[in-house]
Amino acid sequence: MSLEVVVITGMSGSGKSVALHALEDAGYYCVDNLPPELLSSFVALEHAHHGHRVAVAMDVRSATALPLVPRQLDRLREQGVQVRSLFLDATTGTLVRRFSETRRRHPLSQDELIEGRRALVQTIELERELLAELRAQSHVIDTSTLRPSQLLSYVKDLLAVPPSQLTLVFQSFAFKRGLPFDSDYVFDVRMLPNPHYEPALRPLTGKDAPVAEYLRQQPEVALMLSHIAQFLEHWLDALAQNHRSYVTVAIGCTGGQHRSVYLVEQLAERFTGRWNTLRRHRELDGI
Repeated sequence: MSLEVVVITGMSGSGKSVALHALEDAGYYCVDNLPPELLSSFVALEHAHHGHRVAVAMDVRSATALPLVPRQLDRLREQGVQVRSLFLDATTGTLVRRFSETRRRHPLSQDELIEGRRALVQTIELERELLAELRAQSHVIDTSTLRPSQLLSYVKDLLAVPPSQLTLVFQSFAFKRGLPFDSDYVFDVRMLPNPHYEPALRPLTGKDAPVAEYLRQQPEVALMLSHIAQFLEHWLDALAQNHRSYVTVAIGCTGGQHRSVYLVEQLAERFTGRWNTLRRHRELDGI
């Protein structure tokens, strides 16, 4: 039986423990804060004991050994192990707020108590530098606006997708709430006709038939959909050949309710069958 390994890394306070719980619920044997030096030995031991689904969480507490991880993951892939690497991230402001609310000490803090917001921000930025290489080689999940239940759902959706093929994640969002941290490509569709200004359509979303029909009749919407699809169709094969496991395509409009939602639904439907596809609606999922 093939071995599947999920490695969870990310910023302190970004929700790694929640993600690990999702993996545990899905039947993975989970280990938190595994020293990177032990990763290869641990995987070999589990394989010898006939384990086939393993998840490990590693973070900046093992900072000196973190540079070993990307090479270890490459070696595991060469051995035929199916490796998924997830990186949880959030904006600095979000992380500062979370640490302030929980009164937890940041793992990189030198003092028993962090002395003020400025020191905490500097510590978080240092952590970003230390984790940059791991982030670049992982699928990033931006947890800035996610509730724990949403993060659990997102992780379970990712695990349900076969790991051997590139997965497209289409995500709608509202520009007024900021850009998603986890986007590989961002398309701005705020110039398209807005159903918000149609009183009958305002309380609906891009998933509702009246809004979809309204947008389907707009030539600009059809042209935007065609251009985004053509771009992806041209480059997805190259991305897959470059050993990319996930590509996140974010579509943004003003409120994240109508235009971006409709386009995400249409793109996911268009690419389903050739690629694994997931769809997320950042603003709707939080309702």
